[in-house]
Amino acid sequence: MARILITGSTDGLGLAAAETLLGEGHEVVVHARSQQRMTAVQHLIGRGAHCLVGDLADDAGVRQMGDDANRIGGIDAVIHNAGVLNGSALLPVNVVAPYLLTALIRGPRRLIYLSSGMHRSGDTRLSGLDWAGRSATASYSTSKLHVTALSAAIARLFPHLVSNAVNPGWVPTRMGGRSAPDDLRLGHRTQEWLATSSDPAALTSGGYWFHQHLQTAHPAVHDARFQDALLAQLAEHTGVTLAALTRQPGSSRD
Repeated sequence: MARILITGSTDGLGLAAAETLLGEGHEVVVHARSQQRMTAVQHLIGRGAHCLVGDLADDAGVRQMGDDANRIGGIDAVIHNAGVLNGSALLPVNVVAPYLLTALIRGPRRLIYLSSGMHRSGDTRLSGLDWAGRSATASYSTSKLHVTALSAAIARLFPHLVSNAVNPGWVPTRMGGRSAPDDLRLGHRTQEWLATSSDPAALTSGGYWFHQHLQTAHPAVHDARFQDALLAQLAEHTGVTLAALTRQPGSSRD
């Protein structure tokens, strides 16, 4: 059984994945934006889930969350599920937080990043972006292009890790809306599969997945120059690089 951290797990796909994985016997670390939001996962905490609290729009909160995750230890996989649809927090929550948590959390060998089919209309220009979120300088599509490229960059640079991006589809969650046409169950199944399965396909890296099938991503996603430029901007903004990933041991339980 694996220990899986799922960001943004108080509702929607994150909560559904947490409930499913816990029900399958895995250890789950859920995440709430605030102490007040912890009530939404109290039923999971009562069944043994750990809970981390941190506002992913706040740099200090993300760093504290990384420290708290390391204190729990033994994390085998991280599903970077949390995301926002609009506003100035798009880049901090959808891109900077997954980057920082990837750099800071020790041990996980499987990394799953929530993308979107909308990433294909993202803007590849990296100039003029406000990574701190003081103002809105990117669209949702662009933020998802960035996080999909981040996933592919990790797969390229750190071959001992299994890193993939997932398009969950347009599913009926709070973000997707009640009229969304896709299957909610399929919307979180691929993330669970990539986090836990011994299926050889689930152990491949660098993919862009939709309902357990590989799809072709935006050409920039696998462009090493775009990846490197994106990583350089994130490193400059945060003061943190991904260098620690080259020397991380495999996950071990406390």
